[in-house]
Amino acid sequence: MLVAVLVPTAVICIAVAAAPLWTDGDDPSAAAAASAASGPVKDSTDSAPASSPRSPAGASTEPKVRAKPRTKTKPSSGSSSGPGGHPVIPPSGPGTFTVARAGASDTGKGNAYRVEVEDGTGVDPDKAAAQIAGFLAAPRGWAHGGEHTFHQVAKGTAGLVVRIATAATTDRICGKSGLDTHGEVNCRVGVDVMVNLKRWQTGSPEFDGPLADYRALIINHEVGHWLGHGHETCPGKGRPAPAMMQQIYGLKGCVANAWPYDTKGHYLSGPSVS
Repeated sequence: MLVAVLVPTAVICIAVAAAPLWTDGDDPSAAAAASAASGPVKDSTDSAPASSPRSPAGASTEPKVRAKPRTKTKPSSGSSSGPGGHPVIPPSGPGTFTVARAGASDTGKGNAYRVEVEDGTGVDPDKAAAQIAGFLAAPRGWAHGGEHTFHQVAKGTAGLVVRIATAATTDRICGKSGLDTHGEVNCRVGVDVMVNLKRWQTGSPEFDGPLADYRALIINHEVGHWLGHGHETCPGKGRPAPAMMQQIYGLKGCVANAWPYDTKGHYLSGPSVS
């Protein structure tokens, strides 16, 4: 999941391999079976329990739940503001979602995904979807060199669903698979990437960069789990933190980074974290 640091109508034709569910911070063999839990969605059918060839339907939180991250916030441009200029972030919502339609198409190639935003969050679904599409298609993202392609849809089934939701709704959906997101972090449960509204709107106190970059990190980290990648840690002082690192808990000498690849096309890896 990251971290702390950022989510469809064609069907993905992919094979689902049987493998144990693993949860951030837990022994894979001790994790409970995942449930693709979803709340009601406007103008949309339920997601099919599909996953990528590298990642069976399962769950992973982002980041680990050993301790709660600090909660210092950053202002979010383009959102309603409360005292001090910080965005107004409702702690809970109705549990219903609106599907993003702008940019979606019934035809296309690659992994079909859908973007949904919980009602009452103040986040525009179409604007969020446009940003997410940019992250998924970026040369430094998982689309690197055509390795993965993504296709946004708005109706029917999708193998990946990115859902921006309040902390309470995120906790509820993630919690159905035994994951404790304690009102602060994101998770990936089966086909659902659950993005905590608080993280989407305020970023992370550990991430030194624009909010848009932190949102890219959220998406890259959680979609990375969906693609089968596990957690990694800092490879060395002064080097870029891997996108699969739980950067919300500290950089351990690395430099904040949102992308799986560098500008030369090299994967930014680090030692694996079990």
